[in-house]
Amino acid sequence: MTLYDQISEDIKAAMKARDKVRLETLRNIKKVFIEAKTAPGANDTLDDADALKIIQKLAKQGRESAATFTEKNRQDLADGELAQVAVIESYLPRQLDEAEIEAAVKDIIAQTGAAGMKDMGKVMGMATKQMAGKADGKAISTIVKRLLA
Repeated sequence: MTLYDQISEDIKAAMKARDKVRLETLRNIKKVFIEAKTAPGANDTLDDADALKIIQKLAKQGRESAATFTEKNRQDLADGELAQVAVIESYLPRQLDEAEIEAAVKDIIAQTGAAGMKDMGKVMGMATKQMAGKADGKAISTIVKRLLA
């Protein structure tokens, strides 16, 4: 079952359970999926890799919105965003912790023979491909900079 189909099934389950937060979040995800499927050049298809990228983007946007609401002393709105982010993140693969990212980056540095900051682009390219969906790009970048410095 594709991620798109899974979201559709979970929408039905959320309707039956009368879970408003989950239902609203899943409908938003499906809306973005449909927009991606019908975009020019998309051939009316959406594979799981693209769907995961969309879900990651939505989760990141939700976290950023929650942080903004918290800064503006609107905890009620921040809590709503965080509840939606929790639903969105349930569809993402388990995220790597800092030690796992560091180990993977060390392996990539050894494979590429990177010697300094001038090789950061090469390392980042491989690292983001290997850890796509499993680690935040900002976290990867921070660790790569630290190890190459």
